[in-house]
Amino acid sequence: MLTSGLGTLVDTAVLWFFSKFVFDSYVGDYIISPIISFEAAVLCNYFCAYKIIWGKRIPKKTKKTFLGRYLLYNASCSMVFLIKMGILLLIEKFTGWNVVICNLCALCISGCVNYAMNEWVIFKDRKLKRQADQDNSIND
Repeated sequence: MLTSGLGTLVDTAVLWFFSKFVFDSYVGDYIISPIISFEAAVLCNYFCAYKIIWGKRIPKKTKKTFLGRYLLYNASCSMVFLIKMGILLLIEKFTGWNVVICNLCALCISGCVNYAMNEWVIFKDRKLKRQADQDNSIND
């Protein structure tokens, strides 16, 4: 929850900065700014996940495992990002709210999907799976 909060803070701060000071158009505010803020949050969240949350599930931490998992993590988050963008744009279309408010609402929904991907795909406890496979082969 703390990591998600930190990621949301990074996402919101970067989004606010770019939509307030860099871009002054619908595409800049509602498309480009969220993409930039998303990538900043992904990097922040991945570092926390790799080092703190799921760090014990990674038996050998090397540059290669860090980068390999980061690419998978980023791909997973990118799929979730598409969901978030769809939700963000729908909320904006129906409410006309500011991009930061729309983004926060969309993050609440897409965050659940992102957590599930991390728990069951990116940082899956392979040690438990190997143990279950061994137990099943013994029982067969």
